[in-house]
Parts: sequence; structure tokens; C-alpha cells
Amino acid sequence: MGNISSCCESCFQGRRSQQYEPLLLENEREAVADLLQYLENRATTNFFSGDPLSALTTLSFSDNVDLQRSAALAFAEITEKEVRPVGRDTLDPILFLLSSHDAEVQRAASAALGNLAVNTDNKLLIVKLGGLEPLIRQMLSPNVEVQCNAVGCVTNLATHDDNKSKIAKSGALVPLTRLARSKDMRVQRNATGALLNMTHSDENRQQLVNAGAIPVLVNLLNSPDTDVQYYCTTALSNIAVDAVNRKKLAQSEPKLISSLVQLMDSPSLKVQCQAALALRNLASDEKYQLEIVKCDGLQALLRLLQSTYLPLILSSAACVRNVSIHPQNESPIIESGFLQPLINLLSFKENEEVQCHAISTLRNLAASSEKNKGAIVKAGAIQTIKELVLDVPVGVQSEMTACVAVLALSDELKSQLLEMGVLEFLIPLTNSPSGEVQGNAAAAIGNLSSKDNRIANDDYSHFNDVWEKPDGGMHDYLHRFLISPDGTFQHIAVWTIVQLLESGDPQLISNIRNSTKVTPYVRALSHSRTSTPTSSVGTPHSHRSATQSQDDEALLGQQEIVVLARRILEYVEGDEGFASSSVGGSHVQPGSSIGSSQRDHEELRRSVREAFAPGSHR
Repeated sequence: MGNISSCCESCFQGRRSQQYEPLLLENEREAVADLLQYLENRATTNFFSGDPLSALTTLSFSDNVDLQRSAALAFAEITEKEVRPVGRDTLDPILFLLSSHDAEVQRAASAALGNLAVNTDNKLLIVKLGGLEPLIRQMLSPNVEVQCNAVGCVTNLATHDDNKSKIAKSGALVPLTRLARSKDMRVQRNATGALLNMTHSDENRQQLVNAGAIPVLVNLLNSPDTDVQYYCTTALSNIAVDAVNRKKLAQSEPKLISSLVQLMDSPSLKVQCQAALALRNLASDEKYQLEIVKCDGLQALLRLLQSTYLPLILSSAACVRNVSIHPQNESPIIESGFLQPLINLLSFKENEEVQCHAISTLRNLAASSEKNKGAIVKAGAIQTIKELVLDVPVGVQSEMTACVAVLALSDELKSQLLEMGVLEFLIPLTNSPSGEVQGNAAAAIGNLSSKDNRIANDDYSHFNDVWEKPDGGMHDYLHRFLISPDGTFQHIAVWTIVQLLESGDPQLISNIRNSTKVTPYVRALSHSRTSTPTSSVGTPHSHRSATQSQDDEALLGQQEIVVLARRILEYVEGDEGFASSSVGGSHVQPGSSIGSSQRDHEELRRSVREAFAPGSHR
């Protein structure tokens, strides 16, 4: 703080000259003499208590401005070399000096206070003792040195959460915002640093917006100073967490995205990282998702994604994930070359969050286009998922199975996915401790079992191959879901059995008919009248009006389970016309309305997309 030179002794030596002697009170002369002696032995002297502090206090409260200057300079030099928790007896004389009308006293006192404010306990005590008011007055000083030290002290005080709201309510934000535009780079750094420290709570962010900080921060993104760029980028990133603030930014700052995109090419790694994080937060909104692509942000993000520096990988992966939410961005992202880097990041075991962002982005890219689904499979996503999914953390498993469920919606890819052995890892995951993983894996199996337009030579042999294994195979999986207390799981099971029966595969039909684990529980469901309300564990569910009660949804879900269970019994107990009379590939999805087979099918595909598509995740 403050670059105070070692001039204490020379200042006190000057007091010995005859011209000052008549002006000093007796206690002041003694204090000067004592302090000179202490300064000569400063290495072994504790200036924060006892006689040394008493001498400094005497000079601080003197009416002689020269003595005040010497005391302030002494405090500044001492605290520059040593910072420790102090009490009121130390802070009171420094705070008194802050109120001096002399710029030199103000400069040195604020430097000393800023040094002490590095300590956590001191931060709280300075504010408690009323230190903010004189600091705000000094921020308004015409003296640049005084401004710099005062703002630097507030910056330190604002690093403590308990102080932030007090600073925001003290009236400090308006002068801080004004000083952020200072022509002096030191003042600018301190002011933007203080503004950044104030952006860590909703209330304080709103106070900053009201103080007019947004246009100042945006304008300073183009500062030549790396620290100022970093502080402003990080502050804007925090401000963009709030939807209301993002709307204000969209209305008032048309150059924001282009400035942040440029900063992703900054020579500073920390600025690059914060620029990507700011874009990530802004990309929570549709407008910014599109604008980032429009401003050529993809190439910079792709470069950061392939960095060897974890914070850059994480920030860019998070940003790309949000950008990929918009359907119009799916193809541009794929065409920009993101597929292989994203697939490579699935193996990034050093950081689970990176893996989640990468697989979620792939899922988003697959949501709206058959072409994109094919490109993702062709790029090797399924092989990588197959190698990793049983060993990755549960959160990554959930995202991976959700991605497979989306890819399995494609009739063109179903056979290919089955050939690649996806059932071999999906079946074990239906017994995961995680309800989301269970539901996603089961939804993927269900999607693989159904087709829009079945033909005579559809190959369902893969389901026969896994009927009893691995981990009990399809047989145990269907049994577990049929007896589950969760209505959603029951629904998935009976719906999947209908798809398997409609396949016309003799072996598969025989397996179901002869199963003592399946038919008795299907029969029980066909007679049930009540059930646990369907859950939302990540499995597909239809989108209904928010005004429809949970009880109504549970009743509809139960009715659908009963209808499907009865259809299964009609077939397994001898109605051979079941398969031929039904519409090929019909679907009834958990929570969907009962109606014609085609309508059920359309409802399924719509509900699956809603559950697993970009808009369903953060």
C-alpha cells in the first residue's frame, strides 16, 4: 500500500531543530524522543502495544500537523513490514489521522489502514469502528495518491463477506465507480478490484448496477492493463449470473460479447479464463447463445478447449455447453470441429465437471438433427462411452446414459448402436444406486426397442443375447422395474415389453411369455388402481400444464400402466393378433396421454426430447 518511503527518523530528527521546540508540548517532546529511540531498535520493538504505541498515539492526536505527518508515516512504514491483528487502541489513532485535512497525513494513514486490512480480524474491526466514512471522503480527494490508498483499503475491506453489504450501503459504490475511470492506472486497478469484490452477492450486485457500474466495467474490458481487464471481466461474469442483469446488459451493451470474445485471445491466461466464464454465464440466455456464435466465438472456445491448462478447459467446456443449448448452434459447433475434442474430454478423469460438460454438449448437439446424431456416433462417441461409463462418477454416468438415450431415438442408428454393444453397459446401469442413471439407461433401452416403421427383417437378436446377462440381463432389469414402487419405472418396464412383443421376434416373445419374473407382475399391474406418483428421475415424461395437479398426473400414469399391462397379457396369454393389429413402433411414454398408437408415438418422441434435450439442463 502506498509506497511509503523510510523517512520516519528524518522527520523526527527535524523536530529537534530549535524552530520546533517552542511549538511542542512536553508530552509531545517526550513522545518524539521515545519514538526515535524505538525506531532505532525497530527490529525488536512491538509498535502495536505499550509505550511505543502510546508514543505514536500522542503524536497522532497532536494539533501539530507535522507531528501528525510523522505519526502517519511511522504507522505506514511499520505496517508495511508487519501486519498482525490489532485492537481499538491501534486503530483509533490511525482513523483519527484519516480525518486530517492534510493530504500527506491522509495518504500515509490510509496506506497504514490498508496494510492492516489485509488481516481478517482487522477488516471487521475497521468497519465496526467507522472506518468507511473517512475512506469515502478520501476517495473524493483531488489528490491521486490519497485516492489510490483509500480505494486500495476499501478493496481489502471488501474481501470479507461480512463487510460487503455494509460497504454497499455506505455510499462507497458511486465514488468507486467514478474512480474506476481514473486516468491513473493504480487508482483504476484498485477501484475495479473493489467493484469486483462487491459482486459476490445478489444484493450487492444490484447496488452496483444502480450505481452505474455496468457501462464502466464494459468499457474497461478494452483497458491495456491486464489486471483491470481481469477485474472487470470477472465482475461482469458475476453480474451476469442474474437473469435481470443479463437482460439489462443485452439492452444497453451491444459490444459486450465481441469484447469478451477478443479477450479469449488475451496473452493472460487468467483473462482468457474469465472471459470464457463470463460468456458461459451470459449464454444462459438464448440471445447470447446465438450472439457468441455470430461474433466468431467458437474458434476461440475450440482453442481453449484443447488447452493443457485445466481452468481454461473447464471454462471453455462450460461455455460451449451453454452455447450448444440453442438448436441453431448445433450444426455450427459440429462444423467448427468440436466433436473430436469433446469426445477426447470424456476421458478427462482429472476433473468430473469437464467430463459432464463435454458429454452434455454432445447430447445437446444430438438433440434436433438426425445428421448430427450420425456424426456424433461416427466420431466415436459411443465407443468412448462404452469404455468409460461403468467406471466414471455417477454424475457423468447420468449424462452419458442420457446422451445414449437421445442418440437411440434415431431409427437409422438403432441397429448400429445395438451392434456396438450398448445393451451390455446399459443393462448393468439400470441397477445403479442413482435413480437418474437407472432411468436414463432404461429410457435408452426403451428407445432402442422401438422403431417408427418396423420391417420384417428387423433384428432383435441383440435383446435375446442379453436376456439373462450381464447382471441378470433384460430379464432382471424388467423384473426390477415392474416391482419398483416408482410409477415411472413401472411405466418404462411395461412400455418396453410392449415394444419387444411388437418386434415379432419368436425367441424374444417366447422369453417374455415363459418368464416367471415378468408375467405375474404384469398381471398384478393390470389390476392395480393406485400407484406412487411418477417421479422425475431423468426419464422421459410428457410436458403438461403447470395447473394440472400431481394427483391427476399420478392417476393418468397409473391408467396408462394398466392399459399397457393388459395389452401385454392379451398377447402372452394367446392373442396372436396382437402384433399384427398394432401399429409398428407405437410408443406409450410415462406420463403421456392415452390415445391412438400414432399419437402415443409422437407424444413419446416429444417427451423424450423435452427430458433429454438442451433446454432440460443448466
